Amino acid sequence: MSTDLVLFNARLLDPGTGTLLPHTALAAGAGLITALGDDRDVRALAGPATTVIDLKGAVVTVGFTDGHLHPVSGAERTMGVDLSGCRDLDDVRAALAGAARDLKPGAWLRGWGLDPNTFGDRPVGAAALAPVLDGIPALLDLFDGHSLLASFRALELAGVDGPRQFEQASEIVCDAEGRPTGLLLEDAACAVVEDLAPKPTEAQVRARTAEVLRAMASTGLTGGHAMDANGDSLAILAELDAQDALSLRLRVAPWCQPGADEAAVAELVRLQGRSGRLWQVAGVKMFMDGTVDNGTAWLERPDCHGESTHAFWPDPEQYSWVVRELHRAGVPTATHAIGDAAVRHALDSIEKAQTESALAPGSVGSPSPVRHRIEHIETVPDDTVARFARLGVTASMQPTHCCEYTRADHTDNWSRRLGDERAGRAFRCRDLWDAGVRVVLGSDWPIAPYPPLAVMAGARHRRPADLSLPPHGPEQVLAPLQALQGITVNPVWVAGEEHVGGRLAVGYRADLTVLADNPLTVHDTDLAALPVLLTVVAGRPTHRAPEL
Repeated sequence: MSTDLVLFNARLLDPGTGTLLPHTALAAGAGLITALGDDRDVRALAGPATTVIDLKGAVVTVGFTDGHLHPVSGAERTMGVDLSGCRDLDDVRAALAGAARDLKPGAWLRGWGLDPNTFGDRPVGAAALAPVLDGIPALLDLFDGHSLLASFRALELAGVDGPRQFEQASEIVCDAEGRPTGLLLEDAACAVVEDLAPKPTEAQVRARTAEVLRAMASTGLTGGHAMDANGDSLAILAELDAQDALSLRLRVAPWCQPGADEAAVAELVRLQGRSGRLWQVAGVKMFMDGTVDNGTAWLERPDCHGESTHAFWPDPEQYSWVVRELHRAGVPTATHAIGDAAVRHALDSIEKAQTESALAPGSVGSPSPVRHRIEHIETVPDDTVARFARLGVTASMQPTHCCEYTRADHTDNWSRRLGDERAGRAFRCRDLWDAGVRVVLGSDWPIAPYPPLAVMAGARHRRPADLSLPPHGPEQVLAPLQALQGITVNPVWVAGEEHVGGRLAVGYRADLTVLADNPLTVHDTDLAALPVLLTVVAGRPTHRAPEL
């Protein structure tokens, strides 16, 4: 086997144990680690075509994998004006006014990352932005990815003049007089206006996706669990892979929506295993509820506005049936469940599926090999925490959502809706870990920024990126090694790929992240700024800092 890459003068960090290996050099070929040893012996394996890099004492570890992101749909949604840095309505208005000045007459304005906290005590609605969007059709993604704010002109063009009924838990929010406010909650309501707006071409989305993936690689990401496969996304990934332009290894879980029948489930099963060199379809993504900020989460008690009382599936038992059918087919599920009732029902459904499978004729009674997971888990009581470990369900969590969008003093929109008791059990990363649960970390990009060091830092200090506020739930911080494992070893395990990834060992994937220093010894508040010097996917550098 030829040697494609040699890295020497390195410190090799094992994320399984947190210790440095005795070796100082690594070789890769055909996408795998082929040798570990001292500089002299490993450098001797290099041939004329080998890329040889002196790491000058940098730290090599298993490549970072984002446990939950949306690379293709996110690439498309972030082609508009970025509102994620806006802190109040004046900021939002200024950003939109600047974008509006460059619009051609009749053109639509798109924005993303709008935080409901920028509205302060005012309800989220188009009226607050009307002065800068007068006569302009505009659609603004709220940061949670589950809602849109449509301008009055956009509502007019779409013929939206009052409430409507939907088959799933969606809503065109209206005022007391029945007039739409512009706020659209969940997919079905959003589609009423969004389907009217101009769409970028597949070529434009493909180019933007490649750009996003390159930027992700520059932050040390070698892989991601992509939680959608909508529209042309699989075709886009296949084309990028064919062009050798896929900078991350992606595991894709297509959506299953309410109303799925036997044919729809059979199609999801058929899609499993569809793949290219660096991507594959593996698993199914489902939604048990919406979001706390929108009042569309599913809580065991209503929120402080009397909302968040229903599941996203009108018939939650149909969701349970889908989980059972997928489990029987050996297909893992990843369920968006934010509220305590949603998480409980997802766990109930997985437990029923496991029990029925174990009792089925021919079953040997061994533990289920299907590794199900639940996404987000923003507020749950103690008894629910304990069930994750017993059922072997992975907790996929995004600590930066807590850091950036909630506050320790509970003055943010999320906390005010939940009230102090439920807001006090926010994002229980440490409790789940200590209960023996596999915790996978991710960003949910474009909901929150994707740099993995920032995700790890958030898990370790529970404060916003600018460190301007005290930690929200400091008792839930992860230790440095736990945070590292949450973005290296654990994403590999939940994918069932621990026999090919997650270790710096001969025969394992050469997916590597190289850092200027040891992330386990860098202070929590300095971690996000730690330089990423090199990113390697399947033995090929996808990012290389100038100093190397």
